[in-house]
Parts: sequence; C-alpha cells; structure tokens
Amino acid sequence: MSVDVTIRKALRDDDRHFDLDVAFASDARRIVLFGPSGAGKSLTLRAVAGLLLPDDGHVRVDGQTLYDAATGIALPPRERGVAYVFQDYALFPHLTVAQNIGFSLARGWLNPPRRMRDPRVAHLLELFELDGVADSYVSRISGGQRQRVALARALVSEPRLVLLDEPFAALDPALRGRMRAELLALQQRLDLQLLVITHDPADVDALQGHTIELRDGRVVA
Repeated sequence: MSVDVTIRKALRDDDRHFDLDVAFASDARRIVLFGPSGAGKSLTLRAVAGLLLPDDGHVRVDGQTLYDAATGIALPPRERGVAYVFQDYALFPHLTVAQNIGFSLARGWLNPPRRMRDPRVAHLLELFELDGVADSYVSRISGGQRQRVALARALVSEPRLVLLDEPFAALDPALRGRMRAELLALQQRLDLQLLVITHDPADVDALQGHTIELRDGRVVA
C-alpha cells in the first residue's frame, strides 16, 4: 500500500507565520515522520486524516485520491479509510472500554449501548486482551490499557492506514519500551500500515520504518 503526500498550507495567526510544504511517498508498512516540536508533523497528519484542508497539493493512499486541489477532491474524514489515534488518546470518560471501541460504529449522536456488543468489538477486546476491563470506565484502567483501547477503536472500522500522533509520549519510560514492542508485534500480526509521528530518536530506532525528517515545515531528510 502506498502513501503519496504533497501538501502546502500557509498558517497565519497574529504575529506567527508558518508555511507547511511537505512532499513524500512511501510504500513501507511503517512510515515515521520525525522532527522537533513545531516542525509540522501534526499538521501533516491532520491533512492526511482530513482534519486540515491544505491550500494546494494532493493526498493519495493505496492509489485512491483523498485530496487533490487541482480537481477539487476533498473527502471527509469518515470516507477516507484512515484512522487517527490522538496523542492523548481522546477516549470518552463517560463510556466504558467496550463503548469507546465501538463508538465509531454508531451513526448519529447515540452512544453504543452498554449491554449490546458488536461482534467486531468483541473480537478486538479479545485481540487486545481487554476482555477483563470491557465494562470498566477508561479512567480506571492503566496507561498501557488506554493506549490499547485507542488502537482498538481506530481499528474497528478496518482502516487502510492508521495515523499515530506521538503514541508513546504520554507514557512513563518503563511502559514506553513495552508499548513500542506491543505496537510492533500488533502491526506485524495484523499487517497494518502505520504513519507515526515522533520527536523521540528512540522511537525511530525502535520502529525501524521509512523515516522522513521534518524541520520548519519541510522535509530535510
């Protein structure tokens, strides 16, 4: 599966000006956008997900055009087949683990019922070893379990590409190493394509993917 991104976006906010001008293409199963804070990594990820509309360029995943300024194509996030895992996981505190995982399967404003469980949710609960906490609220589970809930929620809609925004930054050092290993094992087992952003060289070493370095809104290596 290929990822082909060429985007430009000018951001203006009072005295702050930032120009994003990023181009890369890869068919690696793990793509890593590496660079310091403020390099444009999260903006790039949001553009791929459809949460940010570029001024110009294109975004193509597995040959499908998700965005193209020249032809006016700009698919909404739900239609892109791309899942986004936020840095803070963005889990819903008023929902259980199972409800969080199944949230994207529900249409409209209704939360998934507690007593009804979609077979896809049940499968992911077993796959991620979350059966024992399925009915717990996310505030009562560990940091590692919360990350697994966020990943399971991303995968329940069977995306073609999973976007991970600094997936290990919120974890303590001991847990960080274990979760890197868990993510790699999961990626290999499910044959997922991941696009990961990080500022940590240790993540780059552990993920061993196609690494693209960003600085000041541009690809430098």
